[in-house]
Amino acid sequence: MAYTLYIGDRLYSSWSLRGWLMLEKFKIPHKVKLVGLYSGTMAQDLAHLAPARLVPTLVTPAGTVIGESLAMAETLAEENPGAGLWPAAAAQRATARWLVSEMACGFGALRGDCPMQLSHIWQGFDPSEAVRKDLARIETLFAHARQMSGAKDGYLFGDYSLADVFYTPVAARIWGYDLPVSSETRAYCRLLLSDPAVLAWQEEARKVTYAPEPYALPLDRRDWQL
Repeated sequence: MAYTLYIGDRLYSSWSLRGWLMLEKFKIPHKVKLVGLYSGTMAQDLAHLAPARLVPTLVTPAGTVIGESLAMAETLAEENPGAGLWPAAAAQRATARWLVSEMACGFGALRGDCPMQLSHIWQGFDPSEAVRKDLARIETLFAHARQMSGAKDGYLFGDYSLADVFYTPVAARIWGYDLPVSSETRAYCRLLLSDPAVLAWQEEARKVTYAPEPYALPLDRRDWQL
């Protein structure tokens, strides 16, 4: 039996992308249901899953409803032990959980000032000092992960893991707002965003247009290119 994942609009819903990648990248059977995050029907669409109220929401094959991404990640890892969602080595696994947890509850300035969008790259965006501090912290965590794993480039812990899942929308923010990061971090962002699953998500996302456009800025933009 398959899991059922409820997601919001692909173009903007960073948490929905995380939820989907947990299933898609680790080849866990699933089906997707889209709810009206920007059309205003989300509460109605999720009413039968109460008290879950946000996207993504996951329903397990046994019918258990899970309404938070960290709980989804741990449940999927527990129920699919051979899928390799977390690094195999204990120290690396603990570090990956640290990075994922800090992402889930932190970086408020980056998330607030730079909402994820997958349609274009903003030109001339000037990040606040708070956003710059978030970026510095993210790069510190990346460096620590690589020190723990020995992976000089590529995925943070050598093999793809939930840490890479959780930082893919962060990469989209860095790319979409052309934020100042090191060449190493930029290469990692390019790796995450050029993944075939992410490209397929982005292609599907661009089939929908919005008027008015969410999160519009008075800035020039250029095509999304990796």
